[in-house]
Amino acid sequence: MRIAIPISGGQISRHFGHSEEFLFADADMERQEVLKRHVEKAPEHVPGFLPRWLKDHDVDVVISFGMGGRARDLLTATSIQVVTGVSSLDPTAALTDFLAGNLKTGQNGCDHSAHACSH
Repeated sequence: MRIAIPISGGQISRHFGHSEEFLFADADMERQEVLKRHVEKAPEHVPGFLPRWLKDHDVDVVISFGMGGRARDLLTATSIQVVTGVSSLDPTAALTDFLAGNLKTGQNGCDHSAHACSH
């Protein structure tokens, strides 16, 4: 399974579409371990592009603090599981917790319809 986490300033980005880079982790879910990881610079923000870019990177799951509805819909339309509202902004901790089935989530940190995130 390939997991992608948007990062800005070394932490999980508060806004999926404006992240500086992505942590990609290939994981063995049965053994709950990361097999390989790498960080890649995020492409320039263009609405609707990131879901296709992530699909081209064979991503299965995106773990994010906040994500607008359009991005969420485009990701799920390409069969990418979306996890938003993570409580920890530490990407390594979020990844470890996700693999262990203990990732704590709350309300989506960026709901465009409610203007809950800053751009």
